[in-house]
Amino acid sequence: MPDRNAAALDFLLTRRSRPAQTLTTPVPDRETLREILTAAARSPDHGKLEPWRFLVLNDAALDRLAEACPAAAARLEIPQDKADKQRDRFAAADLAVVVVESPVASDKVPMVEQTYAVGGVCLALTNAALAAGFGANWLSGWASHDPSFVQEHLGLSASERVAGIIHIGTETSAPPDRPRPDLDAITTWVEA
Repeated sequence: MPDRNAAALDFLLTRRSRPAQTLTTPVPDRETLREILTAAARSPDHGKLEPWRFLVLNDAALDRLAEACPAAAARLEIPQDKADKQRDRFAAADLAVVVVESPVASDKVPMVEQTYAVGGVCLALTNAALAAGFGANWLSGWASHDPSFVQEHLGLSASERVAGIIHIGTETSAPPDRPRPDLDAITTWVEA
């Protein structure tokens, strides 16, 4: 039997995202965040293309995004409650990392595999922040899916898109665990 990393396995079996609205300061300092980002960047990457990049948003940048939400919501005819929710999420945050899918032309690696790799980076970033002792939550929202908003306010190119916005901070309250999938209902053992 191979050596078992019991601590890592226990972490993965008990990990739990923390609701963004329960996160506050302190947030990771730059050195700690670099370590978290380094762990996230070790995600599987077919062809070593690195089809992602990170945008680290401090509270001032998040406030700027919150201020941009009402006009964008009006342009997109977003219902007021959804517009307010996105604005308030940006305004209340102290630190968030935007994981940008930045596709790379490749004859070897299909775009869909690059998308999957970027999703892996989002999960790895969330888990690395949790493992570092912080609360974290992988979110998106209507603003992150609007090409005009992300190009104007986050500087994305026309070929890029937001894969996730990972909110990171100190949790103020531990959430209860949520129901988990029934493994037997989603697993088929193929014997031959």
